[in-house]
Amino acid sequence: MSLEGKTVLVTGAARRVGKSIALAFAARGARVAVHYRTSALEARRVAEAVKSLSRAEAEVFRADLADPRAPQRLADAVARRFGRLDVLINSASLYEKSPFALASPEDWDRHMAVNARAPFFLAQACAPWLRRSGEGVVVNVADWAGLRPYADYAPYCASKAALLCVNKALAKALAPEVRVNAVLPGPVLPPEAMPEGERRKLSEATLLKRLGSPEAVARACLYLADSADFTTGAELTVDGGRLIA
Repeated sequence: MSLEGKTVLVTGAARRVGKSIALAFAARGARVAVHYRTSALEARRVAEAVKSLSRAEAEVFRADLADPRAPQRLADAVARRFGRLDVLINSASLYEKSPFALASPEDWDRHMAVNARAPFFLAQACAPWLRRSGEGVVVNVADWAGLRPYADYAPYCASKAALLCVNKALAKALAPEVRVNAVLPGPVLPPEAMPEGERRKLSEATLLKRLGSPEAVARACLYLADSADFTTGAELTVDGGRLIA
């Protein structure tokens, strides 16, 4: 489908991968709802970049997706502002280290709330608008570690595995009007404080022997939104071959 004039809600759009996704959709002429939780200044900058990039409309929306009431409120606010909603990108994510011996029920619940529960209920809240679009799309940004967990991040990895199940459940629930697919990024944007030696190890662990980029994830989201018109319930890895290395 053409994204020109369509409304796209990108959660976690103020920084990192979410920012790249928002700008990629803006470059195709989409109007962008920029969601953030705490990064207000960065979110406003993304909205201004959207406007200057394509002269498309953009607005910022604050919501704490750990709050069970937030998905409905966010969906309602976006729909009121733009009058339609065509694409939902569930990009917001909580990523915290939780060593096995120190992990707590609170660690588990925080990750599940933001990374799995919120995408489900946000899709539920957006569903009437997505169905009305005629070409509604949901893209869930998961993680290759949802299929191959790594040490010290069990609650995070489990939440991303849950999101993959949510992805399939939403594809069934929203068919045939709305397509739902997932992107599974690998090492595309290491933490800023990561030492150079650790970055090299990440690169060498991929089949392509290099790190990816947030733009690669954004292109995958674009593909699933505007080109993969006979694809739903699928999982697209963007990991340089890390999953099978």
